[in-house]
Amino acid sequence: MHSARKKPRNLLARVLAVLAALLVAALAGVALAYPSLAATTCPGCYGLTRLEDSVYTEDGLSDAQQAQVKQTIAEARNRITAFYGSQTSTPTLLVCVTEGCYERIGGGKERGIAVLNRAVMLSPRGLDPVVASHEMSHVELHTRLTSGAEVPQWFDEGLAVVVSDDPRYLAPKTTEDRCLASPSGPLPATLDEWLSTASKDANTYAKSACQVSRWLHANGDRTGLLSLIEHLNTGTPFASLVSPA
Repeated sequence: MHSARKKPRNLLARVLAVLAALLVAALAGVALAYPSLAATTCPGCYGLTRLEDSVYTEDGLSDAQQAQVKQTIAEARNRITAFYGSQTSTPTLLVCVTEGCYERIGGGKERGIAVLNRAVMLSPRGLDPVVASHEMSHVELHTRLTSGAEVPQWFDEGLAVVVSDDPRYLAPKTTEDRCLASPSGPLPATLDEWLSTASKDANTYAKSACQVSRWLHANGDRTGLLSLIEHLNTGTPFASLVSPA
């Protein structure tokens, strides 16, 4: 009787051990296949330490480097707030000051990237308020789209250029029409289309920013955007709210 009672316990222990091993293997697989996702979930697992709320960076930075990171993030947050009137998103920010760090967390040739519209990774080349606020704009927009509504990629990217006030793709604010390159046809709507088009046409960002800036100007800027988001959240299709230029 005594040994019979132990068998279920031994079986349960074995099952739990197998499940634990499978979980570890699954997590390891995610870390290998999607290091950026794993890094934003566990920054410390990739050698990053907390600098301030929601901001993680490499260990051992000098005081000057820490100050640069803090200033960059503060200015980027100010751009988000200045455009929207407030910031509702709180993305996890992974900031690298060396290329080795950025490669380790899954970064590539880009200056920065928004990860699943909930976190942002910045490379040493993206340690700039323009790049930081561009990526943070993606997170802010999708945080406000509480219904899970989608917008075309050109609108998402063009809006990020406007929010970040990127001088590479927009004329100064003192110019009534800020366009540097006007769109001459349909702009890429999906991420795959965007990546393909942008890799071939250097003006894709400028064209998208042009179309978004013109729409904003014609629709009350912030008021128009917040109204657009509200309508999208109630189920109104984007195409019925924003007409192509």
